[in-house]
Amino acid sequence: MGRMDNRDRFAEAARDERPDLALLCLLIGVEAAYPGDGPSADEAASTDEAGSQGEAGTQGACAPRSPEATVDSAQIELDRLAGLLPYARGRSPEEWARALERLLGEEHDFRGTNADYRRLDSSLLQAVLGRRRGLPILLSVVWMEVARRAGAPVYGVALPGHFVVGFGDPSGEHVLADPFGGGRLLGSGDLEVLIAGATGRRTGVSHALLQPADPLEIVLRVLNNIRAWAAARPEQSGVRLWALDLSLRLPHHPARLRYERAQLLVERGDFIGGAVEMEAYAEVIAAMEPSAADTVRRAARAARARLN
Repeated sequence: MGRMDNRDRFAEAARDERPDLALLCLLIGVEAAYPGDGPSADEAASTDEAGSQGEAGTQGACAPRSPEATVDSAQIELDRLAGLLPYARGRSPEEWARALERLLGEEHDFRGTNADYRRLDSSLLQAVLGRRRGLPILLSVVWMEVARRAGAPVYGVALPGHFVVGFGDPSGEHVLADPFGGGRLLGSGDLEVLIAGATGRRTGVSHALLQPADPLEIVLRVLNNIRAWAAARPEQSGVRLWALDLSLRLPHHPARLRYERAQLLVERGDFIGGAVEMEAYAEVIAAMEPSAADTVRRAARAARARLN
């Protein structure tokens, strides 16, 4: 499988009636493993502070020779972890949460650190399974996928700036847990502190904030994190480009991503390609935002002028 084949597979998986969250996250990891438009995950990890390493290294036991083989290997690892959960009939939401905390947080030491925010591989599921470290959203994917395989009523909760998981009925009996903190259970006060720490402002926690996140929303948020990581590092523009390309293959995505991609092409020296995409984007928004469309067209003309 080549890079374009991987992107086609990603687009197909995203269009599935019931998108497979683990598969989509793993295909992001496959994309990151291809050199050419930027560093591989290993190379990118080595350019930042390493943070804590698991015994398996950057991609760990989930890194066979080919990038594609990591998908099956990681799925097997998720199955294995789920099989380690002791069987118990009729667990309550809190019992499920504590069982996952013991298995993943205590026995396998999955958790996050501040250093993980500086690593690309903290956003790649294969690497998170290997290092047992990652961003809140990727650790939450591990929690959700292991719990789901074991039969738990589990879902993701996209708090502002911090992702957590819920067990039970979102509209009824439920508990929330923080995989970044090793799976610790969260009370309402804890949620306010998490949000304040991530956003810099103290705010109440509304019922709307605690609704289950859609799998494709989770995938887009993962890709947004990768784009943000790369945007802060101009030398990693190739990483930002492939993250944009995958984002644009999701069935629903912000239209402005097309303009961001066009601007990035210009920054990378593809003036014609960037100008063409700017002009196409201007046509899309012209009816609703004519002044913005004019601004984009001027940017396209400026890009073409850089060829002279």
